[in-house]
Order: sequence, then structure tokens, then C-alpha cells
Amino acid sequence: MPAPATVPCQYRTGKTLGSGTYAIVKEAVHIKTGKYYACKVINKKLMEGREYMVRNEIAVLKRVSKGHQNIVTLHDYFETSHNLYLVFDLCTGGELFDRICAKGNYYEADAADLVRTIMKAVKYIHDCGIVHRDLKPENLIFRTKREDADVMIADFGLSRVMEEEKFQMLTEICGTPGYMAPEIFKKTGHGKPVDIWAMGVITYFLLCGYTPFDRDTQQQEMEAIIAGDYKFEPEEYWANVSETAKDFVRECLTIDPASRPTAEEALRHKWLASTEPHFVQDESGNMTNLLPQIQKGFDARKTFRKAVFSMMAMKRMSMMAAQLSPSARALGDHLQQYKDESEKENIDEGREVVHYPSEGDQTPPDSPKAPLESRMAQMSVQQGS
Repeated sequence: MPAPATVPCQYRTGKTLGSGTYAIVKEAVHIKTGKYYACKVINKKLMEGREYMVRNEIAVLKRVSKGHQNIVTLHDYFETSHNLYLVFDLCTGGELFDRICAKGNYYEADAADLVRTIMKAVKYIHDCGIVHRDLKPENLIFRTKREDADVMIADFGLSRVMEEEKFQMLTEICGTPGYMAPEIFKKTGHGKPVDIWAMGVITYFLLCGYTPFDRDTQQQEMEAIIAGDYKFEPEEYWANVSETAKDFVRECLTIDPASRPTAEEALRHKWLASTEPHFVQDESGNMTNLLPQIQKGFDARKTFRKAVFSMMAMKRMSMMAAQLSPSARALGDHLQQYKDESEKENIDEGREVVHYPSEGDQTPPDSPKAPLESRMAQMSVQQGS
């Protein structure tokens, strides 16, 4: 990996676009080109002791992300003394479910098209030796608002930059354990099959509007995942979904990761591979519009979740406290503080940053190094030697 250099920042950060599990996202404009990007800002306190590993992982992600049209490209990476800055495509088309609801009509064939496209991107990621580990509808976004815009996988591989225990804790506290595979909770080791499990959960969600392991508490949700306890119910939500689609979900939600299909095998399942769409006919013999039932299922669970989410998170946090290491517990206690600190930092051309170019990048011109950034760069080179 080319040596880092301390240079004037090439970006100017602006408004906050959103907040994720462990980072905030800001709008950023490239000062020379005027092009807008999404800049993910991660507090370095979340990565203490793993800084060099993080930089290596990000270099890999930066290279791999440029190879597929359905993966959000990581264009650049630099650091200040407090934060990591990852510069991505700015996708303006909105999240997956919002896009579906805006369509007016939504058929099983549409769901199959979406799952096929996403699964091909997952296969590409896996072929590159990377596991996403955080696939969920919120990380599936559209490049633009155009009708034919590409659906994109965001945040791919970023879980790799965090210690496994920390990442699992943050995921659970922030309320998205419903997409996590049984082997993650069992702590029996996991790899690419966790993404196939998540694809099964996403497919289920795309067909009915709620997730298969939705329960009243996160503890119950975790127990249901470990047991593989789900059903295609209530009947009213599944009456218009084909058995072929249900079989695809069952295959992806195989409890034993060794028996779960690979991405390539999943793409060969007849629900995705067949040239003829699978669907349940309506009264006129046409494909049934699934959108009314999906919106109904989604809205019902959304209302319930909003009422109990805070209580669930607090209970889950207290239950986990006895099982986690002191460092992981401290992380949970200070997570919001770390994110607030990251949000307060704004950068522009007047700020010097440590820039980490990838192979093939044009290294920015050198400028005098500030003492702290100089030490950071020297440490990185020494650790890599």
C-alpha cells in the first residue's frame, strides 16, 4: 500500500445525512471538482488498538468496491487525529422499502428481480473474499431517483474494521439483530453463510413487509433465530406468494451454515434462475399486486416497534452487560458520545489530514506535516514494515 501523506483536505463537509450503528454520514463536496459525496465519519475511539488493521481492510474495500455496479464505491479514505473519513458515492434514490412503497404496484416478480440483483452483488463480494455481515434493507439503497436506477449495497465489508464482539454488541443495541444468523449468536464461528441467511430474511421481508423472527423482545428474537423458528403466517400475507419463493427463503434460512447455499447456488434456485416468473394468479389470471399487504404488514409492525423499541434496547443492554468484556461495555456506554464528537468535526481545505492512497491512485502533493499527523503516518509505515 502506498505511503500515507499529510496534505490539505480535498473535501469540505456539510450537513449530516444520517446516523448508523457506529458512524455518522455527512455530505461532502470535492473542492476541486465540485462533485458531491457521502462521507462516513467513524470515531477512532471505536478502533483503538486496531488502527493499522483498519487501514489495510479499507484499502481492500476501496479496491474491490470499484468492480461492481450494484456496490457503493468507496472512493477515498483519510484521517484526522480524531476520526476516520470514508468517501462514498452519494446515492440519492432512497432506501429499498421506501422505493417499493412509492411504486404503486409491486409483484412477486419484482421481488425476485431485486433479490437476484442483490445476490449477484453478494456473490461478487464473496468471490473477493469479503463478508458483508450487516446486510439489511437499510443498507440497500438506490443510486438515483430514476425509475431504472441501480439498487446498491452500501457499507459492504465495513464490519471487518471492528472487533467482532464490539460489532455484535452495537448491532444488537441498535435494534437490528433480526438479520443476524444463528451462528453469530452461538459464537461458533461464521463467514460467508451469514450473508445468505440475511438474504433469506430480506427476501421474507420483501414478500410480506415484516421479518420472520419479529418478536416482542430482542431476547425472544434471538432465541427464535437460533432455533430457526419462523412461519409463513398470517395466511393473509402469504396467500399470494408462490411456493417457489417460500422454498427459496427456506433454503437461505437453513440453520446449519455448512448446509446453507452459497451465493452461486442461491442464484441457481428456480425462483431466481427461471426465465418464467413465479406468482399466484389473481381473479383475472394476472400476477397479484403484493403492495397493499406488504404495506399493511410493515405499518403494523412499525407502530408496535416504535412503542417498545427504547424499552427493548435498555433491557437488552442490561442483559448483555454481564456477558461482555469491560471494554465492550464501555463502548456501549459511550457510543452516542463518540458519534456526537464525530458530528461536531467539520473539515475543509484549511485542515490538514492524513491521506491513504490505494494502488493506482494519484498521491496528493506533499505539504509540511503537522506533528501529530506526522507521527500517525510514521507509525503506519513502521507497523506495515
